[in-house]
Amino acid sequence: MSYCTISNWTTTEWTDEMEALARDKYVAMIKAVGASSAQMVRTGENSFSVVTHYTDEATAMAAQEKIAAIRSEAAGEMPMTMESASGGGVFAGF
Repeated sequence: MSYCTISNWTTTEWTDEMEALARDKYVAMIKAVGASSAQMVRTGENSFSVVTHYTDEATAMAAQEKIAAIRSEAAGEMPMTMESASGGGVFAGF
């Protein structure tokens, strides 16, 4: 069964440079630690969610220490705060 994590973030501003940094640097970093895909979804003027997919729970759990470091680096590099994070097994989809 595949596994997903979702982190929800707020930021004090939104810029094209921040989007480029997320796209060009952080998505690649997430993939490098074992994710099969990741989407960064703008959910409001100054909020977004990161949905990360893994092939299975074991792969997701093995990546979490590195994901925590990536989250910390991103929060230090951009004016943003993680509000919540959750994860679970995918039971339906296409």
